[in-house]
Amino acid sequence: MDHEREVSNLESSNVSISVEHKSADKANIPAGDVKMTKVEIITKLERFEQLKNALYAIGITGMTVTNTMGCGMQKGSTEFYRGVPLEPRLLPKVKVEVVVCKVPVEKVVDAAKNALYTGSIGDGKIFVYDVENVMKVRTGEEGYDALQDNE
Repeated sequence: MDHEREVSNLESSNVSISVEHKSADKANIPAGDVKMTKVEIITKLERFEQLKNALYAIGITGMTVTNTMGCGMQKGSTEFYRGVPLEPRLLPKVKVEVVVCKVPVEKVVDAAKNALYTGSIGDGKIFVYDVENVMKVRTGEEGYDALQDNE
């Protein structure tokens, strides 16, 4: 209530309010003004270190890594027990997620492809999604600012 009264008093009076101008590099850039993209990479566990190092080398500073299970069109490799084929199974995988705005998406995709490529089944998949907004819970920052390390 008090805040509404103060705003109403300011609107009805002819009081000047000073405005602090910030340079473009320091300004809060709204989420809609910067294209943010999520790149999700799913691959074999044993390829994770190469992928992580390749992403760090191009300037990726944060990522989310999840151990997961999955299979592609081949439904995993068929195994035999005492000569009897077993049903195809889900295989252990790792999912790496990064959201980028400074590093070009093509650079992330190329680094991942180069790190993961063996030419064999199971090299992995790369998914690219548009991100509408990002919010940093601790500070309340949104958009571009939420992805920056300002500590």
